[in-house]
This record gives sequence, structure tokens and C-alpha cells, in this order.
Amino acid sequence: MEWSEVNKDDVTSNLQSLVAENSERSFTKVLAALSDLLERKCVADQRELERCKQELYHSGVLAYCSAALKLSPAHIEGGHASVTRMADILSACCVGIGPVSDTEGFRHQFLPSVTEHLLYLAHRLVSRAIGERKIQMIRLFRKVFDSLMWILRAYSHLIPCVLQSKHYESVQMTEDDEVSAVTLMMWYNLFRANSTLVSEMGNNPLTSVTDEVVYKMSSSSNPVIGGTAVKVLLLIIEQHRPCIRLLHKHYKGLQELVWKDWRGKGFDSALELLVNQLQPESPEKVSKHFSEERAHAACVIQAAWRAHQTRCRIKKLPRAVSALQRSFRAKRQRQQEDAERRRAEEELRLQVQLRRQRAIRQLRQRQLHLMEILPADQVARYLGEMENRAALLIQRVWRGHRERRRFQQCRYQLRQHKAAVTLQRAILSFLQRRRSRRTVLAPWKGPRGLTDGRRTELRRQIEDHVCLYPSSVVSPEGTLELHEKAQSMLQQHLATRASDRAQEQHRQALLAQINTDLELLLNAPSLKCVGREDSFPFLSRSAPVAMRARQSHNALLQNMRLPWWKTLGGEFSDPASLSQKDYNLDCDSLYLGDS
Repeated sequence: MEWSEVNKDDVTSNLQSLVAENSERSFTKVLAALSDLLERKCVADQRELERCKQELYHSGVLAYCSAALKLSPAHIEGGHASVTRMADILSACCVGIGPVSDTEGFRHQFLPSVTEHLLYLAHRLVSRAIGERKIQMIRLFRKVFDSLMWILRAYSHLIPCVLQSKHYESVQMTEDDEVSAVTLMMWYNLFRANSTLVSEMGNNPLTSVTDEVVYKMSSSSNPVIGGTAVKVLLLIIEQHRPCIRLLHKHYKGLQELVWKDWRGKGFDSALELLVNQLQPESPEKVSKHFSEERAHAACVIQAAWRAHQTRCRIKKLPRAVSALQRSFRAKRQRQQEDAERRRAEEELRLQVQLRRQRAIRQLRQRQLHLMEILPADQVARYLGEMENRAALLIQRVWRGHRERRRFQQCRYQLRQHKAAVTLQRAILSFLQRRRSRRTVLAPWKGPRGLTDGRRTELRRQIEDHVCLYPSSVVSPEGTLELHEKAQSMLQQHLATRASDRAQEQHRQALLAQINTDLELLLNAPSLKCVGREDSFPFLSRSAPVAMRARQSHNALLQNMRLPWWKTLGGEFSDPASLSQKDYNLDCDSLYLGDS
């Protein structure tokens, strides 16, 4: 054997040192070393190759290769081609590895992670397949799916993991014929290589595969996709006969659909065989009037609806998860804030309580200390002073409470009194302004500084003027008489002006009083809810006024008691004719204005 034990140990230790670096720069070196190692081992004995693969797994090299599939190709020499080569080497190492010490971890932990990383690489290649790089990326994508098929052929229990992977669903959502052809070809090669695979899959994975195949076949017009889908369905039916009932149940009219859409596309023999297999067992159960259009529409709608459901679920999943996380974080933050606030309030309450207890304790200690210092004959006086202070405090608090309650009860009367005062002040100011604007004749006064000589000179000038210009209407005697009459009227006006002013002021005051009384009467409460305090503003402090009001009230009551034939005149009884007993009452309980 050309490969010596020394060289093998050197290569293994070199790989372990490169893997320990765990960097993108060591990726190329690890890839080259693995390629060289596997090329040398392929020409050796099969047992030696298995031991080499087991040693690579136990040393962590295969785990590094699996994790390296998610590295960024931009920082790796060779880019996507190098990563695809690493995926091929990883699948080759996983298949034919033989028995390992950690069988459970290898089959149920390591292999699912490898398939997930392969699907992630495939999804990334499909997303990069745009423009001029599309051919290269599709070629690399086909190689990755060949590696995945190689693993699934050896470990069929990984098929449900592949079908449940979000990266595989993303690849299926791609509306590209070449990608669809690669996925269908993978299932065709798997079913053809293992005749018992369909029966071992179970209902849910098998239903997912058939849904995918039927959807690709109904939504595409590429003969490659159609032929591959027909072959996959034939393999499923041949390997598992109960699948015919599943196809009849989920895809009614599938035989009419495939015969109408794919006839004459180059695979008629396989198509006729599929149609014969899909024929119902008893023709009586099949509706004779079921048209081909309805069958085609039903299959297309079913496939499109399932695809739409899958796309919506995949699109909404990140948003729903983010919304759930955001709401959970917000709720947790609110709970933490509430807990901190309650904790702070509790601490503050405890601190305030401690301060009060400390203050009370210090006060009592101070009192005890003072009582110890005081002589025995002054202790009684000190206690008496403390009792007096406590009594004063209690009285002050009680009086304040009583006055506040009384103020609340008398608020309405106080508001009325304040309103009346405001109105009176406004009216008086208004009357004062009107009185100041009014033009009042000033009392006649002689010219200041007029002496007797000046007065005689003026009189002579007037007489000369009258003699020179005698009036043609009034005689001189009439003029003198008219002058004396004007002087007497002027003196009379000056004498009565003060009394007129007083009367005018009295009238204005009465009008203001009447307006105030009207406001009080209009704002007075109803007789049903009136109290003793409500009647205070309507009481008069004048005994004659109260007596006169009582007389008028009794006269009105007496007139109301008279028979109807005595009230025809419409006149009330004279209040003076009433007896003294009719109005003998407390005069402070009546009201007639604010006089």
C-alpha cells in the first residue's frame, strides 16, 4: 500500500490544525488537503477508506466542512465553486462511513445539520442565479442537489427533514424551469434507486412530494418537467399501490389534465401508462359528464392554492415572529417597570414610616428626659401645659373643620351677595359716569374783579346802547320787566337745583335696589328645597316695612277667602282695617327690599 501510516498521521494532524484556526483563509487549505486525502484513499482498501472517514468525523473535520458551507464565498478563493466542491466532498465522506461510536448523534444531529447546510447553499445559489451568472449558478446548484441526493439515498430518514426545511421551501417557490427540473430529477433518482423508499416515507412526506410534483406538472409547459413528473408519479404508484387512492382523493381529474396538457410532447408511452394507472377501479363511480375543463381547473386551483398557502406562510413567518418578540419584550419591559415602581413606592413608604417612628421615638425620649430634669413640683404644671396644647390643637382643627363645612353650606348665599354687590357697584359707577357727562348749569356768579366804578361804567354803556338803538318790538318798560322776570327765574332755578339733584340720586338708588331685588327673586330657590339659611337674604331689618308687608299679605289672604260675590269689584281690603291680631308677629321674618 502506497499510503503509509506516517503520512496519514501527518495529514490528519495538519487538517486538525487547519480546522482549529476556524477562519475563511484556512478553507482553501482544508479543501485541498481533503481532496488529496480522498483521492489517495479511493485507490486503497474499502476498510481503510471507512477508517479514514471515521477519523475525519471524530476529529471534527466533517463538522468544520458542514459549517463552512455557510461562509461567505466573497472571502474564499474560488467563490461558489470551492464551496460546492466542499459540499461534494462532505457528502462523499458522510456516505459509506461505516459504524461510528456515536451513532445516535451522527444520524439524528450531525446528518440533519449537513442536509440543512446543503439546502442553505442551494438556496443561496438560486438567489444568485441572475443575468450572465445564471448558467454557472444552475450548474453548481445541480451539483449541490446531487450531493444531497447522494446523502438521502444512504439515509432515507432525512427526507422529512428536507421537506420541512425553510430553505427547501424557498427553492420550491422559485419559478424557474431548470431549478424545478433539478428537484424533480432528484426525487426520480431517489425512487428509482430504492424501491422501498416510497413505502417507508409515510403519508405526510409522500403527500408533500406528490403535491410538489403535481404543482410543477400543472404550472409548467416545459417537456422536461412534464416527463420527469410523469416518471416520478409512475414510480410512486408502482412502489406503493395505495397511493392511487391518495391521488384520486386529492387530485380529481388528474388523468384528464395530464392527457390534455402533455400528450404529444415526446413521452406518450409513459403518459399512457400513468393515465391507465390513474383510471378508477369501477367505472360506475366516475362521473360520465365531468368535463375536461372542470378537471383541469380543479387541479390548477388546488395546486395554486397550496402553493399560495405555502408562500404566504413563509412570508408571514418572520413578521409574525418579530411581532411576537416585540410584544413579548414590550410586555416584559412594562412588567419590569411596574415592579420597579412598586418597589420604589414600597421603599419610600417604609422610609417615611421609619422616619415617623424615629421622630416619635425621639420626641418621647426628649419628653422623658425633660421630665427627669424637671423638679417634682413642676411635673404637674408641665403635664397641664401639654394637655392645654393638645386641647388647643384639637379645638383649632375642629373649628377649621366646622368653618369649612359652614362655608360649603353658605357658598350659594355668599355667591348671591357677591353678585349683588358687583351689580350695585357696576350700576353706581355707570350712573356716576352718566352724571359726569351731563352738562349742568353752573350757579351764576358775577364777573370776578368787577368794582363799583366798573359796574357803573358798564351800566352807562348799556343805557347809551339802548338809547342809540331802541327796540322796535318791546318798549323800554317792557325790557326792564323782562329783565326782572329772567332774574327771578334764574334765582328760583338756583334755589331748587340742589333738591332736584338729591331727588334724582334717590330715584337712581331706588332703581338699583329694585334691580337687585329682582335678581334675588329670579335666582331664588324653589319652595320645595328652600332652607332656613336660604331665607336670610330676603329678611328686612326695618320693623315698619315688615309690618306693612304683613298687612298687605293678610289683606291678600283675606280677599282670597271672601265669597265670589264680594270680589266682583276687584278691590282688596284696606290693610288699615285689619285688626292687630292679624299681623301680630315677629317683624324680623319678613322681607320687602333691602331697606
